[in-house]
Amino acid sequence: MIRTILIISIFSLLHLACHVDTAGRYKYRPPEKINDGMEVGTLEEVNVKSKWIERAVNEIQRGRYKEVHAMLIFRDNKLVLEEYFRGHAYLWEAANHHGGMVSWNREMLHNVMSVTKSITSICVGIAVDKGFIKNVHQSIFDYLPEHRYLATHGKEKITIEHLLTMTSGLEWREWSAPYSSPENPVIGIWFQDKDPISYILEKPLLKPPGTSFNYSSGNTVVLGEIIRNASQMTIDEFSERFLSGPLGGDTLNWWLQYENGVFESAGSLKMRPRTMVKIGAVFLHRGFWKDKQIISDSWVEKSAASYGNNHGINVPGEPSGKLGYSYSWWTKDFVYSGRKIRMYTASGWGGQHIMVLPELNAVVVFTCGNFTTKRPPFRILERFIIPALL
Repeated sequence: MIRTILIISIFSLLHLACHVDTAGRYKYRPPEKINDGMEVGTLEEVNVKSKWIERAVNEIQRGRYKEVHAMLIFRDNKLVLEEYFRGHAYLWEAANHHGGMVSWNREMLHNVMSVTKSITSICVGIAVDKGFIKNVHQSIFDYLPEHRYLATHGKEKITIEHLLTMTSGLEWREWSAPYSSPENPVIGIWFQDKDPISYILEKPLLKPPGTSFNYSSGNTVVLGEIIRNASQMTIDEFSERFLSGPLGGDTLNWWLQYENGVFESAGSLKMRPRTMVKIGAVFLHRGFWKDKQIISDSWVEKSAASYGNNHGINVPGEPSGKLGYSYSWWTKDFVYSGRKIRMYTASGWGGQHIMVLPELNAVVVFTCGNFTTKRPPFRILERFIIPALL
């Protein structure tokens, strides 16, 4: 009996070791083919240098990059890397926002934080494609009938595009306080009696719309309500019908709503990393998933190019480096061995990313739990993944 328990225990440890041999070195194994519509392959098949990927995984396993929960690479229409690691589940009220320790795997939904903004943007683009919204240059109040009384003192000039690009001009001091503090309006919105749309739109207009970048989750919450009023569907219903359904029935869990039923459409989405890969593949393929057009090519172009560069607006950088901002995607250029490599990414607090690299025909996905420490995905991308792809 003792011998049996010992054998089972050893097998369990080996199974959880994330493809590590007895010397503690990572050994590459291709992703498993499952019934989710995703083609899989090997690094060799798509000309990805395995030595760089193995070094990256070894560094992650040694804790060099704190909490990386998943790293996936999609190239040439194939998922060729899918690795998961141990780490903490998200819990807002806990120290470092770390809940219980879990072994992440492909079946687990991950809170992707502000990647949600990019998904809401996709839904806006689909709403335009389907005719629910006429165009992004309309006043937001065309789709907010209960809040038209707030269309005064220049706010009537705020358009849907201004919300998408964080250029509404409304006061919103999201980067002035930690996400654990009610002083941050993202948290403070839960501690007041107004409906959330009123709370957001009653903020003073500090800059003329379209002239200044200011990161605001409030902007994206309003976009979620615009989708509801334009389509007569809540954003979870809309995204299931027009996004996750066509992708193969993947789960998009919009788990958080305000007391009056308005969805927190800026940072509350949970999804699986494979679903993140599919969304990245849609943008890599100019709006298509396999033979289905999910979103227009023009929306992909707007998401891939910095709005600020075309409108003379400075976008403050984050600790990861100087970034641009588009239709709710961040943009960044890398230079490697004299070669310029464009990237645009759906990014979320703690290190959640859907990175699209058109010149390299690749999508790279990360989920992480680095909420109070440096976020490593850009560094891992630059040090290991880009060299592997070149």
